[in-house]
Amino acid sequence: MTINHTRRRLVAGIGASTLAGLWGCGSSAGQSSARGAILEAAAQAEATAKALMQRTGIPGLAMAVVHGGETVYARGFGVRAVGSNEPVDADTVFQLASMSKPLGATVVAHEVGNRGVAWDSRMLELMPGFALHDAAVSAQLTVGDLYAHRSGLPDHAGDTLEELGFGQQAIFQRLRQLSLTPFRASYNYTNYGMTAAGVAVASAAGTDWFTLSDRVLYEPLGMRSTSSRFADFRARPNRALGHVKEGGRFVVGPERPAGTGEQRWSAAYDTDAQSPSGGASSSVRDLARWMSLLLARGMHEGRQLVDAAALDAAMRPQQRMTDASDYGFGFFINAGAAGRMVYSHGGAFAWGASTYFTIMPALDVGIVVLTNAWPTGVVESVASTFNDILDFGAPQRDWFALYSAALDQAFLPQGSLVGQPPPVAPQPPRAAEAYLGNWTNDYHGVARVEQAAAGLQMRLGPNGQTVYALRHWSGDTFRFVPLNDSATPGSVSRADFTPGGLVLEHYNHNGLGVFSRG
Repeated sequence: MTINHTRRRLVAGIGASTLAGLWGCGSSAGQSSARGAILEAAAQAEATAKALMQRTGIPGLAMAVVHGGETVYARGFGVRAVGSNEPVDADTVFQLASMSKPLGATVVAHEVGNRGVAWDSRMLELMPGFALHDAAVSAQLTVGDLYAHRSGLPDHAGDTLEELGFGQQAIFQRLRQLSLTPFRASYNYTNYGMTAAGVAVASAAGTDWFTLSDRVLYEPLGMRSTSSRFADFRARPNRALGHVKEGGRFVVGPERPAGTGEQRWSAAYDTDAQSPSGGASSSVRDLARWMSLLLARGMHEGRQLVDAAALDAAMRPQQRMTDASDYGFGFFINAGAAGRMVYSHGGAFAWGASTYFTIMPALDVGIVVLTNAWPTGVVESVASTFNDILDFGAPQRDWFALYSAALDQAFLPQGSLVGQPPPVAPQPPRAAEAYLGNWTNDYHGVARVEQAAAGLQMRLGPNGQTVYALRHWSGDTFRFVPLNDSATPGSVSRADFTPGGLVLEHYNHNGLGVFSRG
């Protein structure tokens, strides 16, 4: 979702931490010293987490640390939902958002190792009919291209369609309408490009993504609290609800009430349509098992669960992001202060989830931090503090100041009418008949404007299930409140009726928000 676009830039900037020679010793004494240093770093990271929870008011957090193939630390703090006394522990299940990407990439690496597919398998062979805007690109497009965000699809292609209620196949079909940036020469973060690749890999294995993930990764690793199905998350008795800020404090995001004319936040976000890229849920205890698998290059309990070469390819730079950062197949990659590689990924839902992990194979260490509140910079700050302590013995900068400032900017309300007082002398609207009826758009579908008890309202989505109240602003301009994962609370969007059609500001990225009468 939109906030993930911001997070991937932040996450990629975290440098590696090192233990200045401590891990160079292979003796049991050296290993014991390393374990002690990691436990001390975990204890200080815990203190940082508690302090930041107190400072920000986030309700719940869980953290785990792995080293030497073992989970050396796993704890939870706070509560699963504000207003309850149900504690967060190491087994509390959180939605992972985009941390699902490296988890899913591990599933694909398993299939690559089985020779069922390859990272360079052509999408047209795996999913006949899947196409992008350029036929030449479609003919060459591979699973790896989509897992490395180098297909040329624009940033977050397809996300607004999901928010309107379109299904997975409908979104895949509409991706071909989007203009492309240079193929394999540009990086654009796309949930639905990666999702298409994951679905294609599962299809080649003769099953669906949910079942494949269970069969090849979650079950063999004993990740009993992990699933790529939203229904499984909703059924967990020990699960964390999403929280958003209202009046300066975190509250459980309310379920969306039907037919109110205003969208509301939901305490849980159904992510099945984008499951390979954002639909997993898990606990820190389970994720610690997965991080240990990564650090062991696919080995688990003495057997090669995931092919090392296939996993190595996923964790090798595949597309340049910035001068200092690369993306692999589902992993952020950058070199740390001592030249050791750091592999990471974060995830976020604006309705109330923030997740982050990092591993450093050269040090055989990893940390994962999950929270049940919208992104504040806490998860990144805790992990960065942990890494700094391992390397230098103390934090090297105020990580929370860095991350919170960037995320505060990312969470500013959106729309040109934000903060604007209503016109003192607005131009009157035309008669309602000038606005009523269907307005069509090849990408976003139909916007139906209709009369409601409180005035005009607009229905969007395949079944008109997304309803926005239209409030007159001036002349042929109306306002509506787009509350979804792409627009934070306080956002206000314009709906402009023009001689040529209807322009919806919130949906007009890349010029895709212009609707025609009919």
